[in-house]
Amino acid sequence: MLVLFFSFLSAFTLTYFAIPSIIEIARNKHLYDEPEERSSHVERTPSLGGVAIFAGAIFSIVFWTPFEQFGNLQYILCALLLLFLIGAKDDISPVSPSKKLVGQIMAAAILVLKSDIRLESMYGLFGFHHSLPEIAIFFVTVFTILVIINAINFIDGLDGLAGSLFTLIAVSFGSWFFVTDHIEFAIIAFATAAAVLAFLKYNFSPAQIFMGDTGSLILGLISATLAIKFIDINDKLLVDNPFKLQSGPAVAIGVLIIPLFDTIRVFTTRILRGQSPFLPDRRHIHHLLIDYGYSHIKATTVLVLVNMFFITAVFSLHDKMDMHLLLALEIISITGFSYFYHIGVRNKRSVL
Repeated sequence: MLVLFFSFLSAFTLTYFAIPSIIEIARNKHLYDEPEERSSHVERTPSLGGVAIFAGAIFSIVFWTPFEQFGNLQYILCALLLLFLIGAKDDISPVSPSKKLVGQIMAAAILVLKSDIRLESMYGLFGFHHSLPEIAIFFVTVFTILVIINAINFIDGLDGLAGSLFTLIAVSFGSWFFVTDHIEFAIIAFATAAAVLAFLKYNFSPAQIFMGDTGSLILGLISATLAIKFIDINDKLLVDNPFKLQSGPAVAIGVLIIPLFDTIRVFTTRILRGQSPFLPDRRHIHHLLIDYGYSHIKATTVLVLVNMFFITAVFSLHDKMDMHLLLALEIISITGFSYFYHIGVRNKRSVL
């Protein structure tokens, strides 16, 4: 327990005191995020907050993680460093979506091939319980990692939103890793959550700094790592273990519900319109709430509370209903939530 406390404290402290210096440097060097048509902000704002998040989290993880218990940590750090460099380059001088995707694939491949971050079966999803062939394990896991990375990246559109959702996700997974004695992943979760909490002090509306792609790509990769290890470790727990969850994949999806649903919904609508799924627009769920009339703070609060509701629900219902029924309940509920605001925005526009 003490190691979690100290990892949390060191990550929070380092990030908290690093950000003012980064804000000052960004302003002096004119490293701003310029407002554009689809932006939810109107002021030029520094966008290098991810540098402080990365520094605080990595320092704490490396300092406090027992390497003799976690030999694969070096490969996770290599994957994080790769995305850090890509994100930092993009925040200073934009990188094309195709190049960012190649970097994400490389980082995902490192995790799968070197650090044992693998989905080895479908874990009962769609009725499949058998182990997957090695080639299928690689492609399924890489695809899952890419989806989660981009889910966190795309949800970063309002002051405090991505950071708040990530903190909720990391604490949920981290608490489970702690009670199941996987302290190494608990440290990753809580150290990164602490760094993000320190960042949020400067990111809530009106934001003094954004995390940028430097932050969102890192948080996406960590979210993917935690989710995949949660599913795999949970499946391997003994049946009589009090912390074994009966619907692991459904629980993981519930923890990530807002960013995952938003990404899948937006990708689907873009493809149906004959557009590139990576084409920027204002169809994200946070844009929907802003267009409905909510402030940044209110929209962020609503989305965080909804995600918190789903986390509570899946942990409470995992052993009370079939995995597919739980998934169906999640999909129907979140679709209904989104549709309510979609209709509200459409009615407002028709009146205008």
